[in-house]
Amino acid sequence: MSSPTVSTVTISYAELKDRSVDISDKIELGFGSNGLGIVSISDVPGYVSLRKNLLRLTPRLASLPEEVKMQLEDANSRYNIGWSHGKEKLESGKQDLLKGSFYANPIIDVPTTEIALVQRYPSYCGPNIWPRDALPELELTFKTLGKLILDVGLLLANHCDRYAFETHGDGSLERILVRSRCHKGRLLYYYPSNRIGEDDSMSSWCGWHTDHGSLTGLTCAMFTKNGVELPCPDSGAGLYVKTRSGQIVKVVYGEDEIAYQIGETTEILSGGKLCATPHCVRAPRGEAAFGVERSTFALFMQPDWDEKLFFPEVVNVHEFIRPNGSISFGDYTEKVLDKYYDDPKT
Repeated sequence: MSSPTVSTVTISYAELKDRSVDISDKIELGFGSNGLGIVSISDVPGYVSLRKNLLRLTPRLASLPEEVKMQLEDANSRYNIGWSHGKEKLESGKQDLLKGSFYANPIIDVPTTEIALVQRYPSYCGPNIWPRDALPELELTFKTLGKLILDVGLLLANHCDRYAFETHGDGSLERILVRSRCHKGRLLYYYPSNRIGEDDSMSSWCGWHTDHGSLTGLTCAMFTKNGVELPCPDSGAGLYVKTRSGQIVKVVYGEDEIAYQIGETTEILSGGKLCATPHCVRAPRGEAAFGVERSTFALFMQPDWDEKLFFPEVVNVHEFIRPNGSISFGDYTEKVLDKYYDDPKT
């Protein structure tokens, strides 16, 4: 039985950047208790070319020699800096061999030089690792798109504040994200479907999960075969989300739009007024999908590692931990990573 397809709530960049405009109705429609937890922003200047420039580099990155990619790995960060393939655990507990990822902070190359912090929060405090010899154009392209998605996301955070955080003072979402050093970009490469068989499950390309950060900026995916861009070969493939009522729907938005999903941290900080988004990715099926690869980019906009999270009594989505009192975002992240990655010290 197929799931219904739903378009995101779309906000134009012109109305987003105008702080005098009240778009709380669209924020509620997209992020509120009856929304999908995702909206898209249209007509962002410069975005279309930046998206294409970065996503076209993704297959080249994935096809670098194994010895080169090994030099881009960082086991200490549990492979959350640099190249990662086959390190993350899926919802089944098995290692994820379906996609490769490249992680970097697009804003700060060296978030801190304090050794104690690097040891305590290695996934955020460690320095970026760039393939400056093997793929030199990646660094600038990655940083430029990441910075743009962050800037647009901050505008969106301002409107989220008007809807959900206006009485929270210094704890507003926008202020929390502006002062953070923890933003993390993830360039994703999904290996051709002939390498993953005929898995018919809903989460065949990426297992069900909820992002633990504040806002996730997403590009529309690019599909290629033998280096040539093509439309998605299966209308059933793509991003799926679970609604508040438990219904599973496929979500679509334009390739010229930036989508933003709510993460668990924003749900926590807003007392459940803004709802996090359980989601997965379904691979294309059928003969036309043979040999097709998928590239996309996500920017995880997150609080600083020492930002305190105060948990409300009720949250709609909360799958990892529920501490008494407060916990720092850095410590919260480490507990999240325990679920998906092995401890590098063992």
